[in-house]
Amino acid sequence: MKSVKEIAKERIEILFEEAEKAFKKHPERSNRYVELARKIGMKAKVKIPKELKRKFCKHCNKYLRAGINLKVRNQKGKMVYECKECGKFMRFVIRKTKA
Repeated sequence: MKSVKEIAKERIEILFEEAEKAFKKHPERSNRYVELARKIGMKAKVKIPKELKRKFCKHCNKYLRAGINLKVRNQKGKMVYECKECGKFMRFVIRKTKA
C-alpha cells in the first residue's frame, strides 16, 4: 500500500502535467493547478521536485512559460527568472559539471 507522501508526490506531478496541457487555452486553470499542487505538498510535507519548482513563480503561484510570461537570463553563474505577471525575480545557481 502506498504511503501518503508517495500519493501526494504522484498527484503533484499529475497536476503539473495538466497545467502544461491547459496553459495554451486556459492559463488561469494552469495557475489553479499549481496552487493545488503546492497545497498538496504543504499538507503532506512533500518537497516539490527540483525540475517542477522552476515551472512556477514562488511569489504569485503562476505557471511559467519562457517567452510568454517568463524572462530567462544568464547572469554571473546564475539563471535569473523574471515573472512578467508580478515582476519578481528568482535566481538559480548553475553548477559546473566535472568532465
